[in-house]
Amino acid sequence: MEQFAITERAAARIAEIVAAEGRDAALRVAVLAGGCSGFQYRFELDQAPQADDLVIERAGAKVLVDPSSMDLLAGSELDFTDQLMGSHFAVRNPNAKSACGCGTSFSVD
Repeated sequence: MEQFAITERAAARIAEIVAAEGRDAALRVAVLAGGCSGFQYRFELDQAPQADDLVIERAGAKVLVDPSSMDLLAGSELDFTDQLMGSHFAVRNPNAKSACGCGTSFSVD
């Protein structure tokens, strides 16, 4: 199975967020059913990985991905963009066949 990659920018931003929270945590990236295109990404801090989570580390930052989400994220890359229209985490997902304008919803068909 292909891995889920984290860019340097994303790792740096995760480390900043965790430091600001003042606790040991990781960013959980999940894919949920819903959104305007069928699936949507969810990003949240989590203090402990589940037994079956994939734990990805880069530059002191940790990302957790559950096995069901990993099926839809294989070969993807997590990035952090800082633009005039706002800053956010973004997933470059080769499995997504279409996406909506919000950038957080996608379909695989």
